[in-house]
Amino acid sequence: MADRVLNVTDLTKRFGGFVALDSVNLHLDKGERLGLIGPNGSGKTTMINCISGSLFNDEGTVEFEGRDITSLPAHKRAHMGIARSFQIPKPFKSMTVLENLCIPLEFAAWDRADHRHISEQAMEILETIKFAERAHENSGSLTQVDMRKLELARALAAKPTLLVSDEAMAGLSSSEVDEILEILLVLNEQGVAVIMIEHIMRAVMRYSERIVVLDAGKKIADGSPDEVMHNPEVERAYLGE
Repeated sequence: MADRVLNVTDLTKRFGGFVALDSVNLHLDKGERLGLIGPNGSGKTTMINCISGSLFNDEGTVEFEGRDITSLPAHKRAHMGIARSFQIPKPFKSMTVLENLCIPLEFAAWDRADHRHISEQAMEILETIKFAERAHENSGSLTQVDMRKLELARALAAKPTLLVSDEAMAGLSSSEVDEILEILLVLNEQGVAVIMIEHIMRAVMRYSERIVVLDAGKKIADGSPDEVMHNPEVERAYLGE
């Protein structure tokens, strides 16, 4: 338990009479790479919204680094070290790539960043993901794959302990998927625990040390990629009887 960065216990979320999550348990150890998968409507987005604070669950608890954060809003969770990248990037298009990173460094990571050298820290992040040559370009002119890189860079600028990557590879070509995977691997090598939500199974299998599968709001599998892919319940959820 001492090495556990996230512990979700009996998480339940309802929307009216619809149960989106039904007593789901999930944990993540420090520095672990976890894949979160499931068919459309399985509850993945609801789960990560409850973890990041975009939604509040109806029952259950969310603990981060041993602290109960169930009732904390999203911005306070970000300050503590939970960052999330979104499937549809929404950078500040009037700002440069570098300036986009200065915002989370200044605000989300305000107690973990050196405020005297914000621009230098932003440039270091861009160098880490091999994007430094684009630092002074306007973010509104970036391609789709470069937008995804900027989205991950902005998440890294929040100096997270936990990163939730929400379909960062959706719609990308095979080579572009590999580029994003390499960035996520670099972030993890720096000690960041990662929850990857992704439909591209090649990427999930390559990246994940462990995979959790949701179906109709329930957890149906939790194990190594090989164990999960050979689980009969997972096969039924994806392929039917």
